[in-house]
Amino acid sequence: MEAKLTIDERTLDALLYLSRLSPESANLETLREQANQIVGYFDILAAYDDSENPYDAYPTVQTEELRGDGIVPSLNPGGLKRMTGEFLDGYFRVPKVLGEGV
Repeated sequence: MEAKLTIDERTLDALLYLSRLSPESANLETLREQANQIVGYFDILAAYDDSENPYDAYPTVQTEELRGDGIVPSLNPGGLKRMTGEFLDGYFRVPKVLGEGV
């Protein structure tokens, strides 16, 4: 059986410092008992520990591998000219996106 964890004096002082409480403004025994109750709740929660990975319930999806970083031939500019009449000097002509005055 595991030893029950309790809050010692040093840990209580650290908790008081972190919470910005002064020992004069609080009843130390009450705080120690409340902190020990909180630690006890973790023991209760540990009884319901489910170490199983929650993502195991969902099917895994294999993503496609990224293409290689090699140089490959691109589209033939002559073929692009046949696809549209909006191809001029190696560029596609597109509608103006920005408004006037920009």
